Amino acid sequence: MCGIAGWVDYDRDLTLERDTALTMTRTMALRGPDAEGLWIDPHVALGHRRLAVIDIEGGAQPMSEGPAALVYSGETYNFRELRRELESHGHRFRTRSDTEVVLQAYLRWGADLVERLNGMYALALWDRRTEELLLVRDRMGIKPLYYAPTRHGVLFGSEPKAILANPLFTPRVRGDGLFELLSTAKTPGHAVFDGMYEVEPGHVVRVSRDGVTDRRYWALTAREHTDDVPTTVRHVRELLEDIVERQLISDVPLCTLLSGGLDSSALTALADRALGTGTVRTFAVDFTDEGGGFVPDAMRDTADTPYVHDVAKHVGTHHTDVVLSSDNLTSPEAVETVMRARDLPGGGDMDTSLYLLFAEIRRHSTVALSGESADEVFGGYRWFHDPAAVAAEGFPWRHGLGREQDLIDRDLGRRTDAYLAARYRQTIDEVPRLPGESGLERRMREICYLHLTRMVRFLLDRKDRMSMAVGLEVRVPFCDHRLVEYVFNTPWSHKTYDGREKSLLRGATADLLPESVVRRRKSPYPATQNPSYERAVRDRLSGILADPNAPVRPYVDEDAARTALRRPIGRASLQQDRMAMERIVALNDWLTAYRPELV
Repeated sequence: MCGIAGWVDYDRDLTLERDTALTMTRTMALRGPDAEGLWIDPHVALGHRRLAVIDIEGGAQPMSEGPAALVYSGETYNFRELRRELESHGHRFRTRSDTEVVLQAYLRWGADLVERLNGMYALALWDRRTEELLLVRDRMGIKPLYYAPTRHGVLFGSEPKAILANPLFTPRVRGDGLFELLSTAKTPGHAVFDGMYEVEPGHVVRVSRDGVTDRRYWALTAREHTDDVPTTVRHVRELLEDIVERQLISDVPLCTLLSGGLDSSALTALADRALGTGTVRTFAVDFTDEGGGFVPDAMRDTADTPYVHDVAKHVGTHHTDVVLSSDNLTSPEAVETVMRARDLPGGGDMDTSLYLLFAEIRRHSTVALSGESADEVFGGYRWFHDPAAVAAEGFPWRHGLGREQDLIDRDLGRRTDAYLAARYRQTIDEVPRLPGESGLERRMREICYLHLTRMVRFLLDRKDRMSMAVGLEVRVPFCDHRLVEYVFNTPWSHKTYDGREKSLLRGATADLLPESVVRRRKSPYPATQNPSYERAVRDRLSGILADPNAPVRPYVDEDAARTALRRPIGRASLQQDRMAMERIVALNDWLTAYRPELV
């Protein structure tokens, strides 16, 4: 993994702007704690911060050869096959790194190299012959990449902070940006800040003297699925075995994240098979408790820990529980780090606990495999199986989780709802369809597409920022585009053939897992039920309401907020109230720290 940053300007000599280019690059220091590099030509500066994972000695960046120079973040999982193909064409390699394979692939195939890559990556490639820059992002958007066109070129970086560090860019947030801040439906290409964009997943952005152009090289398509259920289950298993084996390639210590759910347990068992029995390290998060033990709520029937231990024992992993207290979760240092890592308001304990879990993992491992995105791929969330949520207009997780802005000023909330309704209709219009597809199959294709192109990107961004804040590379095997394409086109009747959620994944991996996990109902990423945490959140919100100068005050429905504060702290029903409070507190912190112009 790594962090990249850079600047193209056709009207100035960037060799005289080394200090600014270095400042932009150093905002990526947490993403790449192992090394720093900067490559400058008169009209381009390419910066790189490295987290060394493959070819520790030989993979330094920026990397250049002949007319091309490259900065690259991520991993190309099929680099060994590509290397052999390139060698057959006469290419010679100086290193063992996947970075050099990507560079040589460009020299061989030009921009068409993107069609051949399997992995998670964001890259910037400068061609001296044409004085053009290519910005490329992987198909699912696992690795981030932002850019901001300027009068004479472009600024870019793995995170917004790289662009914000250049004096040419002024942070402003217009109406759409504010609506994006208040939602969990991430609009492709939208970066909150006015004039800043994300390279969309599966896209190539080309920067030249003529301006900036955008080309899509991959998208989900509708294809007829002819495999029966047993064949489909068998193919899912074959794909998963190949994907996990590829994603275990590493020259540094590796582990898996284990929640005791089907997704992470299946990956752990597959990794154990590929690496050899008893060699996998696993980590799980848990919370201290002051309220009498776990209480089932609307999202979670069971606590994770018993299932985590079942899997660790069944597979024979070297397991560690990372137990967090409310003091850990509310630590000002941790909260500040989370916000600075995201360049956006944090997500309360869901973000902070993930960051603290990753920080502990980084003391032992540099790479981790995660079960993220299996719910979006296989249909795991409860609202996939709730007829009311399926039938409702709008993003279905809002039916399951509630409105994101329940304590926001009512007029702003209505405008945000209208914005999200328009974004929902836009997404539905994009959905690829088969001729004659109708009824439940047509609707479930829409539901799956909404999750794979909107919700999953929100979650992948969170995973990326929290892991990169501690220099941990997190890989997401369920985002392999071959698996995503295949399962997207399986009928909903196949995806639920056993009458449950994630039927295909369960059928493909049940033989590897303890019976308790095979039977377990879907449970999302855990949230603390410790009452002292909610008291701390309420104290922060009370302080904001008492401060007439709090920057978030104009956006808060104070009556609704005070009513929420008067309600008793409730363990089983805390989720929606607490999330709404956390959102207000986080937005206030972000407005205080970043001070964007709101226009």
